[in-house]
Amino acid sequence: MSALLCDLLRRDGQNHLNLFNNRQQPKKKRKSRTAFTNHQIFELEKRFLYQKYLSPADRDEIASSLGLTNAQVITWFQNRRAKLKRDMEELKKDVESILKKKAMMNEDDCPKNLVVSEK
Repeated sequence: MSALLCDLLRRDGQNHLNLFNNRQQPKKKRKSRTAFTNHQIFELEKRFLYQKYLSPADRDEIASSLGLTNAQVITWFQNRRAKLKRDMEELKKDVESILKKKAMMNEDDCPKNLVVSEK
């Protein structure tokens, strides 16, 4: 290999290293996943049964009583509403499937050449 080619490759490699080293580092590290206690989950679920959305005052009250942050309570309720929505969609599909099967069974049970006469 010529000396010129070697020099170009070395400089090119250094430029790539410089580009890699000049990248900005992430500013903030993500917080680790919160492991809720059984008591916290029980209380959150109990509240969710009758209140799907919380006012700021309710959020503050729940957070302080359970030793959680407002953000954790907000996130828990958002995730729980999303789970409820998924569960309801799955239940709807299951009911539709059962009704469809039942309708097909009723069609199969009925004779095709049945004549109904009125008297």
